[in-house]
Amino acid sequence: MNTTASPRFDSVQCLDSRGLHRMAWVEWGDPANPKVLVCAHGLSRQGRDFDTLAQVLAADYRVVCPDVVGRGRSDWLADPAGYAIPTYVADMVTLLARLNAQELHWVGTSMGGLIGLGLAALTNSPIRKLVLNDVGPKIEFDALVRIGEYLGDPVHWDTLDEAADALWAVSQSFGPHTREQWLALTRPQLVPDDGGFKPHYDPRLAIPFNAVTPQIAAAGEAMLWQMYDQIQCPTLLVRGAESDLLSLETATQMTQRGPRARLHEVAGVGHAPTLVQPDQVEAVRSFLLGP
Repeated sequence: MNTTASPRFDSVQCLDSRGLHRMAWVEWGDPANPKVLVCAHGLSRQGRDFDTLAQVLAADYRVVCPDVVGRGRSDWLADPAGYAIPTYVADMVTLLARLNAQELHWVGTSMGGLIGLGLAALTNSPIRKLVLNDVGPKIEFDALVRIGEYLGDPVHWDTLDEAADALWAVSQSFGPHTREQWLALTRPQLVPDDGGFKPHYDPRLAIPFNAVTPQIAAAGEAMLWQMYDQIQCPTLLVRGAESDLLSLETATQMTQRGPRARLHEVAGVGHAPTLVQPDQVEAVRSFLLGP
C-alpha cells in the first residue's frame, strides 16, 4: 500500500482575537484529488506524526496534515487564551475553504479528534467519515493531570537521541515502537535551540490547559456529548486498550448513541495509538476506504 509520494508544504492565514496567524500544513498525494483526508494531531504534537498513514493513503486521497496553531511550523498566538478547541475549529474551517474538497474524511488523534468532533457536529458539516483516535466527549481528569505534569516545561536537549529518550519517557503509553519509528516521530517534534533542541510547540499551551478544573471539565463534557449526538457521518473510534484518557465505559457509550461509532481497540497501547504500526494503519484504512 505504500506510495512514493513526497510531502509538500503550505500555509493559510487564520483570524484570531489579535489579528491573523499562519497555520501550516504538510500534504501528500495528488493535489488535484477532490477526495481529501485531513489528519489532526494531539495536544503537543504536529502534523508529521501522520507521515506513515499519509504515505499509505496518498494513492487514494489528497492527505492534509496541519500543524495546529502554536505547534510545528505554524505561528504562535499572541494571546495564549486562544489555545482552545473553538479557535482550532475556526482555523480548520478556513483551511477547508482553501482545500475546496468535494469529499472530506477526518482522522483526529486526541485533541485532533475533538476538533473533528466539533466540525462533524456542525450543521451542513462537510465531513463524510470520521475517525476519533482515543478521545471522546468524556476525558478522564487524571489523564489531564498526568499530561499537565510535563506540558510546557522548559527543557533543552543536546542531541536527537537525548530528546528521543526524554520524549519516550513521557510517551510509553503510545505502545511499542522500534527505535527507527520513534526517531522518525521525534525529529519533527524538535526545533534547534542553542546548539541543541527544544520542543516544537509554544510552551504557553500549558496556561489554558492547566487552568482546567474538574468543574470546567464536567461542563465541557456535557457540551461535547451534545455535539457528539449531532454527528451523522460514519464514525470509527480507535481506543488504546490501556488508555487512561478514554475509558472503556465512555467508548461503549459512544457505540450506543450519536453516530454509534464502530469501536476498534488496540491491545498493549494506552493513550494514544500513533497510527504507525501496520495493524493500526490497516484498521483506519479499511474503514475510510470501505463502504
